[in-house]
Amino acid sequence: MEEDQENRGELILVKQGAEARVFESSFVGRRCIIKERFSKKYRHPSLDAKLTLKRLNAEARCMTKARRLGVTTPLLYAVDPMLHTLTFEYVDGPSVKDLFLEFGVHGVVEERLDDVAAQIGDAIAKLHDGGLVHGDLTTSNMLIQSSTNRLVLIDFGLSFTSTLPEDKAVDLYVLERALLSMHSSCGDVMEKILAAYRKSSKQWSSTLNKLAQVRQRGRKRTMVG
Repeated sequence: MEEDQENRGELILVKQGAEARVFESSFVGRRCIIKERFSKKYRHPSLDAKLTLKRLNAEARCMTKARRLGVTTPLLYAVDPMLHTLTFEYVDGPSVKDLFLEFGVHGVVEERLDDVAAQIGDAIAKLHDGGLVHGDLTTSNMLIQSSTNRLVLIDFGLSFTSTLPEDKAVDLYVLERALLSMHSSCGDVMEKILAAYRKSSKQWSSTLNKLAQVRQRGRKRTMVG
């Protein structure tokens, strides 16, 4: 990936995913993250270019909408439709994944856990009440900014707009499965998140009713194998 060296510094690969590469760099003298969506060779070139650009713009829109809804996300600095990159603010602080794994090793700090869970529930409620589904709610996509102790949601690459309780319930179910598989030592953290969700959301009842149905379908699939 070639970048304008007047604006951007050296690229350091942070993460290689199925859809994108994430780099640490600098943008006009500020530390930043650059997310590059790359081409899929199995797709026709013109179709691939259209899909990649569509998803790039959708991610930028969803990030911007989340901030308007009162959810803390990294500031978006630039969208480059030619290079298929998003450039946004570098957030200094651990992921919730790393924080919870640390609890698993050294013991849970209840006050800290309660605070993080409350922030997660509140943030998801704001998204859902605003008609936005994150699509990939895992503890890897949540950061705790060191300077403010505030939750920051990242990676809106699978986000979409929806007012359907089913879509919101699946969003919560994805998070619940991630917590159960990776952070079982943190106890009933999902219940703490849902308590905050109920407190903050005006539409929580229909979504949590659907969540019960989604859980039931998930259990059936697990039993069938």
